[in-house]
Amino acid sequence: MLALTIGSAGSALSFDPDAGVDEKSGPLVLFKFGFSAYKKGKKDDAVEAYRHAAEQGHPGARWALANMYAAGDGVVENDYEAFKIYDRIAREGVEPGSSETGYFVNALVRLASYYRRGIPDSPVTADPAQARQLYFQAASVFGIPEAQYQLGSMMLAGEGGHADLRQAKKWLNRARKSGHPAAAALFGDTIFQEGHTVRGLAYMTVALERAPLNDRDWIQQRQEQAFSVANEADRRTAIALAEDMLANGNN
Repeated sequence: MLALTIGSAGSALSFDPDAGVDEKSGPLVLFKFGFSAYKKGKKDDAVEAYRHAAEQGHPGARWALANMYAAGDGVVENDYEAFKIYDRIAREGVEPGSSETGYFVNALVRLASYYRRGIPDSPVTADPAQARQLYFQAASVFGIPEAQYQLGSMMLAGEGGHADLRQAKKWLNRARKSGHPAAAALFGDTIFQEGHTVRGLAYMTVALERAPLNDRDWIQQRQEQAFSVANEADRRTAIALAEDMLANGNN
């Protein structure tokens, strides 16, 4: 079933017989070979090695292969193929304290993003309620900042369930404290709207400074809008607070 999920490679794998690596090697050997091939830029070999390791149940190989499908990295981009592999990882679960926990949690977050928007031309339709549930699991049980941010934003907007300002702020603030810039920006904007002007402006300013490029535009828009309606004294105090936070590495 997994072979159907991940497909078959179109080219033969350049195994290393001198090192005792072939398609019948154990999953760990194949996974390490795939990882090495990937680092060397031999992504066709990496995909094939990961495929053989995944067929033998190696969770890291499944996770790596799913990521490659999701990003179109070394293979044709295929979100539905990635979804099916993440889904299998999530359904198999993980033992508490297992070294495989990272793969499991990453699969939960990836599945949540797919359920939130759906996958065009596939059986996976948008299901925000399911997305919210998966984000809640990753946020509450495993404390993943990205899941806390996404959960908070959904609760704030009433997406996938009823709106809950108090809970939304709680999750956004937790992600902010962990150094998540987008969460800091959204939390800052939320408390600014509630009248906490200086702290709201400061959080948005710090978030803008630390945000990755794909988040900068919307954060900057909210920050500039907030600054435009704040009085001069609050602006100056907020800027000083933001500079202090940045200088001391505070979130």
